[in-house]
Amino acid sequence: MTETLSSRITASVPRYTSYPTAPHFHAGVDADIYRQWLAELKPGQRLSLYVHIPYCDRLCWFCACHTKQTLRYEPVRSYLQSLAAEIATIGALIPAGVTVGALHFGGGSPTLVAPQDMIDLADRLKQHFDFAADAAISVEMDPNDLDEARYDALAAIGMTRASLGIQDFNPKVQEAINRIQTFEQTRGVVEAVRRRGVRSVNCDVLYGLPHQTLQTLENTIDDVLSLSPDRIALFGYAHVPWMKKHQTMIPEADLPDAAERYRQMMSAAAKLVDAGYQAIGIDHFAKADDSLAIAARNGALKRNFQGYTDDAADALIGLGASAIGFLPQGYVQNMPATGEYQRLADAGGPAVIRGIALTDEDRLRAHVIERIMCDFALSFEDLRARFPDGAETIVAEARQLAATDAEALCRVDSQGFHLTAEGRAMARSVAAAFDAYLGNGKGRHSMAV
Repeated sequence: MTETLSSRITASVPRYTSYPTAPHFHAGVDADIYRQWLAELKPGQRLSLYVHIPYCDRLCWFCACHTKQTLRYEPVRSYLQSLAAEIATIGALIPAGVTVGALHFGGGSPTLVAPQDMIDLADRLKQHFDFAADAAISVEMDPNDLDEARYDALAAIGMTRASLGIQDFNPKVQEAINRIQTFEQTRGVVEAVRRRGVRSVNCDVLYGLPHQTLQTLENTIDDVLSLSPDRIALFGYAHVPWMKKHQTMIPEADLPDAAERYRQMMSAAAKLVDAGYQAIGIDHFAKADDSLAIAARNGALKRNFQGYTDDAADALIGLGASAIGFLPQGYVQNMPATGEYQRLADAGGPAVIRGIALTDEDRLRAHVIERIMCDFALSFEDLRARFPDGAETIVAEARQLAATDAEALCRVDSQGFHLTAEGRAMARSVAAAFDAYLGNGKGRHSMAV
C-alpha cells in the first residue's frame, strides 16, 4: 500500500448520506419553515417515512446512533405518546393526495417496543398518512429483543423487510463491543420472519472492529451466507469517541490498523461477490433479483440517511427524536435530546430545530456526489442536461482531479468521469473532492474506509 493511498484511507471524510452533510445544518431552518415546505408538497407526490425509536435495553459500544439505554419500559411508553402527537401534527400538514410508499422503523431498537404498542403505532401512522397499497415496511431488529408476540405484531403491521444487525459472530469481538448475539439466535430470527411471509431479509456486518481479524470476519461472512439474506450491508466501524462517549470503552489499541482494515473490507467484499451477490455502491450487496440490485443496474440507485436505497420518493419525513427529513426545498432535523423532543411534540408543534435550504449549487453538487457514490461515474451529457448553468464548473473540476490523481483512482473520457476498479473502494474520498463545504471546519468524520 502506498503512502498516498494509506493517507486517503485514514482521511476523515463524510459518508455522504446527504449533501450538504448534517454538520452544516443550522437553526435558520426551523419549525415554521418546515410547515411551509410541507404545505408546498403536491398531490401525486410520494413520501417515505422514517420513525426513530431512540432506546435500547443494552448499549452496544460500537454504536454511533442517537440512542440511550433503558431497563424500564416507562420511558419508551412516554416517548411513544409524544411520537403519536408528532404524527398527528405532521400528518395534518401534508396536503391531500400525497401518498406514503415506504416506512422504516429505525433506532435504537424498534423491536424493544411492546407488541401492542407497535401495532398501535402503525395504526396511528396509517390514520394520519395516506399509505399506498404496495407500501414497503422495514424494521431494524435486535434478536435479543424478540419473542413470538413481537414476531406476530410485526407481521400484523405488514412488515416486508427485516433488517438484522449482526456485526461479527466471534465471541471475543462481541464481548469487546458489548453485543452478545449467537448465530443460532440470528438464524432463529430469519426463520421466524420468513415463516410469517417476510420475503426480504437484510443483514449488517461490520469490519474494523476490536480484535477482529481476516479469519474471524471470513467466518462471520460464511455464517451470514448460510442464512441466504437478500441483502448484506458491509460497513466499516466508525470510531468517533469524540461524538459517542461510550465508544471510549473500546481501546484504540484493540482496533485493526488502516492497512488491516482495508484488507478486511476487500476480502469480505470479494467473498460476497464470489457467493453470487451483486456489489452495490461502497458497502451493499444484494441478490441479482433484489430491487436494490435492479435499481443499481438501471442507474436508479439512490442514497439517503438509511444508506443505499431504490426508494424514489419525492420527500422523506423523519419522525422522532433526532430524525432527519428531506423535502425538495432542503433538509430538516428534529431535536436530538429526547426530553426536549417530547416537550416540542407534546406542545403540538413540529420538533424541527435545524436544517438547510438547498441552493442551486447544492443541488448540482448533491447530484454529482450521489452519482459517484452510487454509479462510480458521472455522465457529462446528463449533467449538462440537468444543470446547464453549472455543469461546466464540475466538468473542469473532474478533469483537474483526474489529471492530478497520483493513485489512478479516477479517469475522464469523452463520456464523463469514472472511478477505476481501485478507486471504487475510495469513493467517499473521491466524492469529497466535489464537496464545497468540507474545508470550513464544521464536523469531524470517520475514516474513508
